[in-house]
Amino acid sequence: MDVAGLGVTRALALLVPAIVVIGLFLVFPALWTLYIGTTNYELAGPNSVSPQNVGLGNVRNALHDSDFRNALLLTVLYVAGSAVIGQNLLGFLLAWALPRASKVIRGGAQGLVLLAWILPSTVVAFLWFALLDQNSGTLNALLGNHSTAWLIRYPMIALIVFNVWRGSAFSMMLYSSALTTVPPAQLEMARLCGSRGLRLLKDVVFPHIRGHVLTNTLLITLWTANDFTPYLLTGGGPDHASEVLPVFIYDQALVGDQLGYAAAISVLLLVVNLAIAVLYLRLLRRRA
Repeated sequence: MDVAGLGVTRALALLVPAIVVIGLFLVFPALWTLYIGTTNYELAGPNSVSPQNVGLGNVRNALHDSDFRNALLLTVLYVAGSAVIGQNLLGFLLAWALPRASKVIRGGAQGLVLLAWILPSTVVAFLWFALLDQNSGTLNALLGNHSTAWLIRYPMIALIVFNVWRGSAFSMMLYSSALTTVPPAQLEMARLCGSRGLRLLKDVVFPHIRGHVLTNTLLITLWTANDFTPYLLTGGGPDHASEVLPVFIYDQALVGDQLGYAAAISVLLLVVNLAIAVLYLRLLRRRA
């Protein structure tokens, strides 16, 4: 065997472990989900032993299921409110304002924002449950009001605010890096010409960072659409009022025993994620 052939063989040998891992933990679960999504597979009973193929029956059932449509609507609201608008806006404002703040304020704010992001989901969910609890919650104690059940009366608002607080650190870091690409000379010239506030951002800053804006929006949209943390705060309640799609899938699979139906909805969620990714990538390519 010549040197080139030996090099190719060694390269393939190095790739084999990665290919095996990807196959076992990514490709196989995806194919298995596609398969059971076409069956009436259940956790218990006759259909758990010998499931029947139903083709696209699960998809048709989902499209006619009012609970699924409710979960889809809540997911769109959750993603738009907490990621596309909330995390984007707060992350940019922090990245824009903190460099102009004093060193103490900048360090403290960045530390608090990063701490909210790096803490485990179970920990931050417990902290917010303790904050919003009706009987012993910190917020009610501060307001002198011991009767407001925030997670029951305003579940989606609570989830949106929670996710904005928890996830803005990534947007802040990405925009902090992006803003370094804006030439200081252009900023100074625009200020000398009278540009301030939104006009300065629109005319000078955003043309340099629009690619970063699209990249950030794509990532936080996908992360939020697949976020299971809302279950830790509200469990999807009350009465499905905060049951976003990941929670709905969990309830259908492990509470309702409908694994086939839940798998089909998972595939639908995957298709939506892919469509969003393609849309953002096309916008990014067009802006490049």
